[in-house]
Amino acid sequence: MTDPIKTLCPYCGVGCGLEVSPPAIPGKTVNRDKQGTPIWQARGDRTHPSSQGMVCVKGATIAESLHKDRLLHPMVRDSLDEPFRRATWDEALGRVVDRIQTVRATKGADALCMYGSGQFNTEDYYVAQKLMKGFLGTNNFDANSRLCMSSAVAGYVQSFGADGPPCCYDDLDVTDCAFLIGTNAAECHPILFNRLRKHHKQNKHVKLIVVDPRKTQTAEVADLHLAIQPGTDIDLLNGLAYLLLYRGYLDSVFVTKHTSHFTAFAEVIEDYTPDVVAKRCGISKEDLETAARYWGESQRVLSMWSMGVNQSSEGTAKVRSIINLHLMTGQIGKPGAGPFSLTGQPNAMGGREAGGLSHLLPGYRSVKNPQHRAEVEQFWGLEPGQIAAQPGRTAWDMITGLEEGAVEFLWIAATNPVVSMPDLERTKRALLRSPFTVYQEAYYPTETTPYAHVLLPAAQWSEAPGTMTNSERRVTLCPQFRTPPGEARADWVIFAEVARRLGFGKPFTFNGAADVHAEFVQLTRDRPCDMTGISHDRLRHEGPLQWPCTKGEDEGNIIQTEKGRFRFPSFIRNPQKLSASRLAAKRLYANRRFYTPDGRAHFAAYHSRGLAEPPDDNYPYVLTTGRLYGHWHTQTRTGRVDKISQMYDGPFIEIHPRDASALGIEDGGWLEVRSQRGIARFPAKITTAITRKTVFVPMHWGALWAKQAEANALTHATACPDSLQPELKACAVQLVPVAPEADGATSDPAMALGTLLPPLFV
Repeated sequence: MTDPIKTLCPYCGVGCGLEVSPPAIPGKTVNRDKQGTPIWQARGDRTHPSSQGMVCVKGATIAESLHKDRLLHPMVRDSLDEPFRRATWDEALGRVVDRIQTVRATKGADALCMYGSGQFNTEDYYVAQKLMKGFLGTNNFDANSRLCMSSAVAGYVQSFGADGPPCCYDDLDVTDCAFLIGTNAAECHPILFNRLRKHHKQNKHVKLIVVDPRKTQTAEVADLHLAIQPGTDIDLLNGLAYLLLYRGYLDSVFVTKHTSHFTAFAEVIEDYTPDVVAKRCGISKEDLETAARYWGESQRVLSMWSMGVNQSSEGTAKVRSIINLHLMTGQIGKPGAGPFSLTGQPNAMGGREAGGLSHLLPGYRSVKNPQHRAEVEQFWGLEPGQIAAQPGRTAWDMITGLEEGAVEFLWIAATNPVVSMPDLERTKRALLRSPFTVYQEAYYPTETTPYAHVLLPAAQWSEAPGTMTNSERRVTLCPQFRTPPGEARADWVIFAEVARRLGFGKPFTFNGAADVHAEFVQLTRDRPCDMTGISHDRLRHEGPLQWPCTKGEDEGNIIQTEKGRFRFPSFIRNPQKLSASRLAAKRLYANRRFYTPDGRAHFAAYHSRGLAEPPDDNYPYVLTTGRLYGHWHTQTRTGRVDKISQMYDGPFIEIHPRDASALGIEDGGWLEVRSQRGIARFPAKITTAITRKTVFVPMHWGALWAKQAEANALTHATACPDSLQPELKACAVQLVPVAPEADGATSDPAMALGTLLPPLFV
């Protein structure tokens, strides 16, 4: 019998282990989809330490999307109003290289931009950084993680001196109090939440607090649901801090020995009395005091957050305000405690490690730091000063750069910005102005396809080996077990080939993904994310590893059996037998030493500013957006899985019964949602699970999957000043009842193709 292949689910940042078996196994029935195509079978990997065999519907059905609607060959066209025609790789890459050389010579490197993705393997990320930031001399590489986790990055760096969630998933099994804010983990990180929920149900003393304007599946099982008004997160957090301080829950020893700037913080929270906070947040004073008591009386407090915190004009301030609560009560660096950012994408963490945002360099380095630039320049064999000293363009800066004519070459890979970017109509107009856009993608079509001049077919998960890092800093090898369809190539292979054609030669000559990874981890040596002890070979034989993991740590313990397979000794599976360094890797800051210049964690003092776009008489409702359990991002994969598509009738808008009554709308009636930027239409889902004057729509449906139901046609691009992450989570809207839509949604992207694209071939 064929042994299943161990790999990682390529959806959310939980990083669940999968075992994948081929369609045909001797003696067993061939697995097929509804069209009769043989498909691989995925199931949870019981040996993966992060997920312990559990898997959600997305991971269980991942193989069903691998063969559908694939981009098989390079395509080119001279202008956006022409049809694509098939091209050879030589012609397509020749066009890319010629345009890069021309733009670089006439406009300079700052006119070149690349927009990548948390869907990349770390190897893809690394080669892209080396090409763009190193050899082309521009920091204009940003990723869709800018829209996802950059506020968490900024918060960790400012408070602790370095990025990286300090917690691990084992903390879910021992915490006394879980404080979830801005995350619907039951739907968005279901396997992680199931593990927490199991611990919660089995231990009556464990408290679960959920902060969310909606009564989500997560909030339904909470001991305390704080349905705050959108934009009042910092009011709440400062109010909790006030109560923790004045109810005697301050860990004064920890604060004195291991933190800085507490006095300034204490002065700010003086203004956040229970009466004031309860009124601003729209909750009762009793619930506020209960939350503070749950936190203060618990020995181990674990906070978790995601997009509801990060996607905000106050994103970094919110993250640091959460961290403040941990610092004042000493709830960090020990089992069951700490501030835990739940990563949105499968390898957003790996991207941060590889320098995959416009202000970062590999190894948790900053482009602003002269020593960091010099270290990377020396390692890559560059002349001093080759790496630009200022951060490059963020994702939104690339859009405004197109508007201004400053960006003349845009390379988009593994993401779908024509659905996921804020202020979509403005985004689309800017992309139409792009002189030259390369779109590197596994699927055809997506909503971004019409805006490209060159299409490059990319291999995806299962078709190219590489590594990914999940939310608990655990690195897993994703091996190749399928042949890429058509002429598709791995992303890093494409980047490296372009680099060689540009004349950069030897530095981009790799003998495979393992070779790329081996080079990358050298840049993590002696850095907070040290991974020098991790290799493809070690991951293949030992399984997933958590960083920090230095060279020489628990190595040399691999034994070859008579069959030629490798078996890692069983004692390594026993946590009691692990080295002290491996145990320390589970949780950061157990030694109470931080990466700040003074070695202390830093408090931050923030007053609440509220929403960047608060409601008013013309736009009296607050729109918030989010994910659903079955779908992932813009449906590029999940929209092509029959089982998932059948879970949902289409997009919708949640509205409170009193708001619906005031508008004269019944359940299923249609509402036109208008903001200052755009219009969308949705059938109403009337529910008491949402706060009054707040409405919710899912963000998954773009123009290929539904008619005029793009959530981000409504959102704005105002961003956090520190993380530069847009406030995708809230904007002011008006609601207008309209006649039912005749064609509200479609499950077949080909039906919408004609309205979006010219014919594929000439």
